[in-house]
Amino acid sequence: MVFEEKMIMNGEPEDEEEEEEEEEEMVQDPLEAVRQKCEASEHCVHAQARLEQCETRVGSRSATDEDCTEELFDFLHARDHCVAHKLFHSVK
Repeated sequence: MVFEEKMIMNGEPEDEEEEEEEEEEMVQDPLEAVRQKCEASEHCVHAQARLEQCETRVGSRSATDEDCTEELFDFLHARDHCVAHKLFHSVK
């Protein structure tokens, strides 16, 4: 009961409500917006298709040493290369 009284006096539940309101008001990260645009570019779409083909191929086999690390790195490299050229133009 002492703990409950301290919580009421300290106003902790109200603090939680304020934090939730602040989270809702947060603006989308510019990096995420630029990444989404870059993922739609032709080079990234091609790399992502290769990654998905690899994942399908590896997932269909029960025992394989193959993984899709190379395809994943190719996709991430293509996306990050695109992002590197566009990110600072969108940051104010």
